[in-house]
Amino acid sequence: MLDYFQARSLLGPDEQLVMQSVRSYVDGQLMPRIGDWWDSGELPVRDLMRELGTQGLLGPTTPEEYGGAGASYSAYGAMMYELERCDSGLRSAASVQGSLVMYPILTYGSEEQKRQYLPGLASGELIGCFGLTEPDGGSDRGPCAPAPGATATTTS
Repeated sequence: MLDYFQARSLLGPDEQLVMQSVRSYVDGQLMPRIGDWWDSGELPVRDLMRELGTQGLLGPTTPEEYGGAGASYSAYGAMMYELERCDSGLRSAASVQGSLVMYPILTYGSEEQKRQYLPGLASGELIGCFGLTEPDGGSDRGPCAPAPGATATTTS
């Protein structure tokens, strides 16, 4: 593994073990199939999300009481690094599920909502999504304008 910035050395022993475990899963289970999925244009989404859930890759920072692993954010980053090494779409599916779907429920949801949705999202039985839409822009963030009275910041 190339690690030009020696980021792995910053991980604790438990986080390195998590990273190695995910690496083994990716190399043994995902890498052999990803090319066929790409070539066929078909992805077994439901089965794959359940598989990612079984591996603890969906919402791993979510507390165990809600179906997550209660992992550190460093461990989460190492997990996503390994998924990304295989395919950006797989990493996106896992990180959207955990960060853009599960985190808001955990942070802002009622206790009832947490218990109703988080375990199923963590296991991959439920699949969440994130949508961004704006007037005059749809899902294209480019033409979106700031709210009246706000100033726009552009980066290049």
